[in-house]
Amino acid sequence: MPTNAHIAAHSLSDVAASDSTLRRFLHGLPGVDAVGLEARAAALGTRSIKTTAKAYAIDLAISMVDLTTLEGADTPGKVRALGAKAVRPDPTDRTTPSTAAVCVYPDMVAVAKEAVAGSGVKVASVATAFPAGRAALSVKLADVRDAVAAGADEVDMVIDRGAFLAGNYMKVYEEIAAVRDVCGTDARLKVIFETGELSTYDNIRRASWLGMLAGADFIKTSTGKVAVNATPANTLLMLEAVRDFRAQTGIQIGVKPAGGIRTSKDAIKFLVLVNETVGEGWLDPYWFRFGASSLLNDLLMQRQKLATGRYSGPDYVTVD
Repeated sequence: MPTNAHIAAHSLSDVAASDSTLRRFLHGLPGVDAVGLEARAAALGTRSIKTTAKAYAIDLAISMVDLTTLEGADTPGKVRALGAKAVRPDPTDRTTPSTAAVCVYPDMVAVAKEAVAGSGVKVASVATAFPAGRAALSVKLADVRDAVAAGADEVDMVIDRGAFLAGNYMKVYEEIAAVRDVCGTDARLKVIFETGELSTYDNIRRASWLGMLAGADFIKTSTGKVAVNATPANTLLMLEAVRDFRAQTGIQIGVKPAGGIRTSKDAIKFLVLVNETVGEGWLDPYWFRFGASSLLNDLLMQRQKLATGRYSGPDYVTVD
């Protein structure tokens, strides 16, 4: 946790007053004990869950899924089917909760909105030249405006990893703040760091604080488009960051691990991380999400097994 002395020396309202003050703050954050972080994440992952708790955890995980399709071959028909699945994941069992959101490209937002209309399922749109983020700021902001104008409830932006790794923190901060302004009160902002490209845990901690200071409503691990996506360790580190940020500011920020979370067992491990690190206040779809495509199917199969005692297999669920 950042020390009180470190925070006291940097009024958070003044941290972004200049490039030098922002750099000084971010590089003044304590270094991450990589061995300790990974050991704690691994230890929490061994927690056993009883049957009744497992049933609750599976339903909670379903309600936290951002059901995602981000492919060049996406069609309106595919997005409509995804929306229908998000609203009613198991058509044979009305007690199955809906997912939190569907996540699509900006040009598919209107289709997704129509598909989930009246359900409470949100529509999230990636933006800012996802997934690489290699575009001029004007292009990135136009991307966001298109998504918000089409009705996106949430915007998942990517940071400029090149600028971040080059130490140009102010550029990254200003881009996030500009996207925040475009979102206004119409859309919640999730900021994707692409943790697999940030190289070190220290960089993930710095990126987490940078995103929160710039106005993120959520901080998100990954695009799902690189080799290393969400891991228990990098998610634990981000959970510690939002915990410490709330302790210092009173502002609660959500966390979204994305990419590589494919099984119910994986999802439950992440829920244990949440409970043990930030507490029950984050065990809600408003504050914690899973970015996933295949995870939902496994959650549904495990749910069916708990209900009937039989494992139905992949034919039981729809193919995404």
